[in-house]
Amino acid sequence: MRFLLTNDDGIYAQGLAAIKQTLESVGDVVVIAPVTEQSAVGHTITISDPLKVIPIHRGGEFYGYGITGSPADCVKLGISCILDEPPDVVVSGINKGENVGINVLYSGTVSAATEALILGYTGLALSVDNYLDPDYVAASVYGARLASQLACLKEPLPFALNVNCPSIPLNEIRGVRLTRQGDSRIVDKFVKRENPRGTTYYWQAGMTKVVDYAEDTDAVCLKNRMISITPIYYKLGYNHDRGMLDGIDLEGLLRGD
Repeated sequence: MRFLLTNDDGIYAQGLAAIKQTLESVGDVVVIAPVTEQSAVGHTITISDPLKVIPIHRGGEFYGYGITGSPADCVKLGISCILDEPPDVVVSGINKGENVGINVLYSGTVSAATEALILGYTGLALSVDNYLDPDYVAASVYGARLASQLACLKEPLPFALNVNCPSIPLNEIRGVRLTRQGDSRIVDKFVKRENPRGTTYYWQAGMTKVVDYAEDTDAVCLKNRMISITPIYYKLGYNHDRGMLDGIDLEGLLRGD
């Protein structure tokens, strides 16, 4: 199995290191990720500046390629120019903080997965619902199991998957649910400050608020300590069905069956 691994928190992020380690137990992993954090850049692509490809080493060993661009840039460049063979699955994450509701539109993590879909590959975005002190273990284990199942499909999925996992031990997760994208969103709150030279600036300090309490939505599923899997598509308004996911025992993956 071949995996292209990227993210939006940057190539040195702990979440990327966590899923890299578990994916390497089931297949070959090539990391192609932004050199610096690219959170909330959405589906930005770079067209006015060159993209630098920087080999990254950690602990004296080759770790991956750092790209001076966005997560979508990483997927485009990786598939078009860097990889010798196409990936079976493009994995994006693990993101520090959930990607649910309207916030999905801002997410660089999710955009990398949808870029994979646009290019004709299966895309999988992974996130955990904790920003300050995330536990990536459950998301890493489940994400690697799901990615390995997706890699075995005869054809790429006709949609990308946005997976949000509770930041808790695997044995405390209550189940897995296919969900729809709800209406939860960031409620804007800006902190006004002034730099030493007297220039006023504002810092976004908004938090995600659940505004749609339907049980089949991503945010509610996550708050119920379940893994939320939302099929997404780059054509806004696309109505999905389970389709090719019927052959995968999503609950069984949680148990390690």
